[in-house]
Amino acid sequence: MKLKKGDKVVVIAGKDRGKTGEITDVEKETERVVVAGVNVVKRHKRGKGDVKGQIVEKPASIHASNVMVVDPKTGGRTRVGVERKEGKRVRVAKKSGQEIT
Repeated sequence: MKLKKGDKVVVIAGKDRGKTGEITDVEKETERVVVAGVNVVKRHKRGKGDVKGQIVEKPASIHASNVMVVDPKTGGRTRVGVERKEGKRVRVAKKSGQEIT
């Protein structure tokens, strides 16, 4: 998987199509990512003692195939390629050739 925590991505499929956000968590084994502000679900939390129960909103994971990295130059979506520069592996945007940090 070529996605990393901190990447700016756009959702290309699902109920949140078109939304952009930053990846906050990557689950490599299941190929899923958590994007801030995308796929927000409500969970009911039970009260304990003096603390009242409440409804908590949190972002759920989505499959990595449903997001694409935002091109740093154009601002549109792009695929990610890998190049070698000075012996190091560098991720680059396929559309513009810019390095993805």
